Amino acid sequence: MAGNSSRRGAVRKGKKGATVGSGGVRRRALEGKGPTPRAEERPAHKKYGNAKGGPGAAGNRGGSGSKGGRKQPGSDQVAGRNAVLEALQESVPATQLTVMVRMDSDERVREIMRLATAQGVPIAEASRTDLDRMTDHVVHQGVALTMPPYEYAEIEDLLKVASDAFETPLLIALDGITDPRNLGAILRSADAFGVHGVILPERRSVSMTAAVWKVAAGAAGRVRVAQVTNLNRTLSALKGDGVFVLGMDADGDVTTRGLDLATQPTVLVVGAEGKGLSRLAREISDQVVSVPMTGRSESLNASVAAAIALYEISGVRAAQGHA
Repeated sequence: MAGNSSRRGAVRKGKKGATVGSGGVRRRALEGKGPTPRAEERPAHKKYGNAKGGPGAAGNRGGSGSKGGRKQPGSDQVAGRNAVLEALQESVPATQLTVMVRMDSDERVREIMRLATAQGVPIAEASRTDLDRMTDHVVHQGVALTMPPYEYAEIEDLLKVASDAFETPLLIALDGITDPRNLGAILRSADAFGVHGVILPERRSVSMTAAVWKVAAGAAGRVRVAQVTNLNRTLSALKGDGVFVLGMDADGDVTTRGLDLATQPTVLVVGAEGKGLSRLAREISDQVVSVPMTGRSESLNASVAAAIALYEISGVRAAQGHA
C-alpha cells in the first residue's frame, strides 16, 4: 500500500549482491518542502496571526477588520485609562481601541467606550497576555489606543500658529534630549505657557511615541511638533527670519530673570541634562541662558529647566503687554 513504511522496496542486483531498496523513502527525503512560510503563518511563531485576516485575530466590536491583541506595523500605543481617556477627549487620531476581556469597568472605561464609539474608533477585545504584548508590558489597566505614526509639522506651520493668533512666536527646540518623559513634560509646560511649537531633530533625539503621549496627556494633541533633519541649520534659518535663539546651559551669559529678548520672536533651545548644549547650538545662540540656583545641585532636569525659563518668558511678555 502506498505510504506504508513496512512495504519492502524492490530488490536490486549490484556488485555487492542483491539489496532491498527503501521503497522511495530516501528519494522523498531529498525532495524540497517548498518555501518557508511567513512568520505570521507559523503557529509556533510569536507573530502568528498578525497577517490581515489571518489566524489569531481577535473579534471586533464596533469596527470592521480590526485585530485585537496585535500591534499593527508602524503604529503606536497609548496605554492606561487616564492616558487613553485624555487622548480621546483631545480627539487624537486613532485606528483602534483595544479593551481587555472581562475587566473591571469604572467611570473612565465607560467614558472611553462612549468617546470611541462617538468618534467611530473601532473597538476590539484582547486577552491580558495579548494586551501586555501589544503595549510592550507597560501598565495598561486593560485599555490601549492604537495610533498611526505621528504626523510632524513643518517649521512654517509652527510660525503660522503664532501669526494666526496675532502673537509673538515662541518655540522650543530640543538639542540631544532622548528621554520621552522629558519631551512629554516639556509639551505640558509648552501648552501651559503658550508655546507655539516644539522642534526635534531626527537623529539622536526623542520622537513622538506613545510614551510621550502618556506623559504629556492632552498637551500632545494641542502643541504642534516639527521634526527637522539638521537642528543647527534650522536654528540658523530661524535667525535669518528674525527669530532670536536663546540656548539654555548651566554656564550662561544671562539668567532666566534677565531675559531682555523674551519679548522678541524667540526659540528656546534646551540641551540634555549633563551634556548641556552642543557646541554648534551654543555658537548659534544669541544668548546663553542659565537658571539661577543657590543650592548644591549642579543642574536641573531638562524639562524642569525648560518650565522655569518658559515661566520667566511668559512673565516678561505679560509685563510688557506682549502675547
